[in-house]
Amino acid sequence: MTRLTFELPDNEQVAVEVHTLLNAGYAGRSQADVAAHVAELAELGVPAPTRIPCIYPIAPYLAMQVDEVPVQHERTSGEAEWALVVAGDDPSELLLTAACDHTDRRLEQHGVAWSKQAAPDVLARQAWRLADVADRIDELTLIGSVMTEAGPRVIQHGTLAELLTPMYWAEELRARGMLNPGTVLMSGTIPMRAEVDQFSTGWSVELGDPRTGRSIELSYAVRQTPPPVD
Repeated sequence: MTRLTFELPDNEQVAVEVHTLLNAGYAGRSQADVAAHVAELAELGVPAPTRIPCIYPIAPYLAMQVDEVPVQHERTSGEAEWALVVAGDDPSELLLTAACDHTDRRLEQHGVAWSKQAAPDVLARQAWRLADVADRIDELTLIGSVMTEAGPRVIQHGTLAELLTPMYWAEELRARGMLNPGTVLMSGTIPMRAEVDQFSTGWSVELGDPRTGRSIELSYAVRQTPPPVD
C-alpha cells in the first residue's frame, strides 16, 4: 500500500496509508467548462461520458510523490488538480494539496478509466488542513505549467471556483461510505490553453492562497522509457 507524507504549515508531518484512490472527472461547476473539456478530449478521440460528474476508482499504488514519471510514448500529459486526502476520522484531518493526474492520451481513446491506470497521480509533499482554507476555497488558484525548450509555460490557470468543491466531494464520499482514512480524491481539472502543447518533458502544478501568499507546488520530469525488446 502506498504511504504518503505531508508537511503542514505548522511543520507537522502527517503520514497517510492510501487504501482508496479516486479520480473525479468532468467536475467543473460551469457546464460551459465541462462542455469545453469534453470537446477537448473529443479531439483526441475520447468518447463523451454518460454521467457527469464521474468517479474513477484507481489502483491505490498510483498515488505517488515523485520527481519523475516514466512513460511508454510521447502522447501522455498531466492535468493540474487539487487532491482531498482523508488523513483520519476527524474532520480536521481532511487535507488539501496540489496534484497532477498524468494520463496516457492514446489509451484514453479506448477508455478513460483504462488511461487513468496507466500513469500515476502525483501529489505534492505539502498540504493544508481543509478547515483552514474552507472559508475562501473559491479564491484559491490552480496553475499548471509544462516544460518547453524556452522554459516553463503556463497551460492551465484558474481558481477552485471552477471546480466542484472539496466540501462537495467530502459529502459525496460520506454518502457513499467512502470518507475513510486513507482515501484520496483527485478533483478533476480546469481547461487547458489550446495554443500550448500539453505533450511535454515536464509538468508542474501550483495551488495558491492569495489571501496568505502561501502556495503548494509540485513538479516532475517526464521520461520516456526505452522501446521494448521483443
